[in-house]
Amino acid sequence: MPLRSSRWYSGQDRNSYIHRAWMRRGLPETAFDGDRPHIAIANTASDLTPCNSHLDEVADSVKQGVWAAGGVPLNLPVVSLGETNVRPTAMLWRNLAAMATEEMLRANPIDGVVLLGGCDKTIPSLLMAAASVDLPAVVVPGGPMLTGHFRGVPLGCGTDVWRLSEEVRAGTLSREAFLRSESSMIRSRGHCNTMGTASTMACMAEALGMTLPGTAGTPAPDSRLLERSHDSGRLAVELVRRDLRPSQVMTRGSFLNAIVTLAAIGGSTNAVVHLLAIAGRLGVELELDDFDRTGRGVPLLVDLQPAGRHLMDDLFRAGGLTAVLKEVADLLDPAALTVTGGPLVDHLADAEIWDETVIRRRADPLLPEAGIAVLRGNLAPDGAVIKPAAASPELLNHRGRAVVFDSVEDLNARLDSPDLDVDETSVLVLRGCGPKGYPGMPELGNLPLPAKLLAKGVRDMVRISDARMSGTAYGTVVLHTAPEAAAGGPLARVRTGDIIVLDVAARRLDVDVPAAELAARELVVNGHAAPSRGWERLYVDHVMQADKGADLDFLTGSSGDAVGRESH
Repeated sequence: MPLRSSRWYSGQDRNSYIHRAWMRRGLPETAFDGDRPHIAIANTASDLTPCNSHLDEVADSVKQGVWAAGGVPLNLPVVSLGETNVRPTAMLWRNLAAMATEEMLRANPIDGVVLLGGCDKTIPSLLMAAASVDLPAVVVPGGPMLTGHFRGVPLGCGTDVWRLSEEVRAGTLSREAFLRSESSMIRSRGHCNTMGTASTMACMAEALGMTLPGTAGTPAPDSRLLERSHDSGRLAVELVRRDLRPSQVMTRGSFLNAIVTLAAIGGSTNAVVHLLAIAGRLGVELELDDFDRTGRGVPLLVDLQPAGRHLMDDLFRAGGLTAVLKEVADLLDPAALTVTGGPLVDHLADAEIWDETVIRRRADPLLPEAGIAVLRGNLAPDGAVIKPAAASPELLNHRGRAVVFDSVEDLNARLDSPDLDVDETSVLVLRGCGPKGYPGMPELGNLPLPAKLLAKGVRDMVRISDARMSGTAYGTVVLHTAPEAAAGGPLARVRTGDIIVLDVAARRLDVDVPAAELAARELVVNGHAAPSRGWERLYVDHVMQADKGADLDFLTGSSGDAVGRESH
């Protein structure tokens, strides 16, 4: 079959002349002979995305692999979203990054693509783009950083930021000591070393079949990441020649495998919205309840922060993701493929667990059930999620008085007031932080606890919001309530003093208010004016709710790689 890039480069007319001539800045004449696949390297390297700043080096290894396999590598910088720096939230631009990457892959003379991501939103946006354009693709995750230490104790980046900052607020850690830990937190290049969203999405990419098996979780400074990058470059050329596309790899079975994986590793709740969005781009039938049905009964096998003790470089040395998946192989779809062309389960036979304190055996799990729980009730008719593995068991069945905050600004203004009417049995409710209301659905769901309760030794409370939560965070936190308050959801009708009932075992989330009274209440949404222009306006007008992956309504379904017109 003729290469897609030949549509640009073959022929003797003026247009093909222009395409070739401007690309011949080091490329040999044989680059355009119609037999050498042109492979884009969709590169999210950026100095402002510190977790991805090493990806130019990774891209160099990919290039060598592409050349070695007879292809032509082409660096393609794409939108990069750094979770730690971008305001108001990186999630506001995930769909923009996906849309821009999709358009650049379609518009350019390429036959396949290697996707380089790391920080939280980069791998999801790249997979959404690849799903939409459906050119042969393989993911190379940038990998976690090495573990830093402070006062002899390992630091889990993200998780220990939340923990240490709460200790400062509680008065049990000096601000000076807290600030001294800053230089120890980030030891090396790479993304967060906890099982946060970045680590989770690397594992999701592998469970979906979109990486070379055994790649996810390779630490960023480890030389084996460059080896895998080289191999991935070679593979990209082979994918083009075999015409193996994301739509053939990422099937419904692949997504169910990802849900099993999510539970077994104790992964981030953010994976829910990302997997739903990726599936939506492919037209794969996946719904919120699949996470509960498929994840229920899957044991937690990985003892990593925030659900456990260890960190990502421990997981890698203990056997990595393939060792985890081998323990739950009977729960995986045996027909779901990887980019190698073979089923995922076929790559697990040689996997070994080398440290059972990090990766537990199926017969001795950290928790017997670890799947994301999907809650429904009069507070979340379209669903909400909670991560039981990161929650306090005694709070998973709880009845308490609501303390309501109408926005994050309201929360910050009143949370530490000595006059706040709150105790440890209260339920903190934050609204106005969903996809439309913020806008962008920020990671604010793990609300800090009131200072006066921290001083009493309280370290967890039930918290409910229409926001997301960092994958590095922990606690009894109900997230993604849908519809959100700004879309008219019931959260907008809750009042301080209402009794909230959480029953995770029954999968219920309710406010104990008669239905007629609740329906008659006036909606309360945050007071921010609707955006009048630019991406925010487009986003608010078209973003779907969390139970649909918070993608834009006009981006669901694959568009393919066809371009109908010449540029000259």
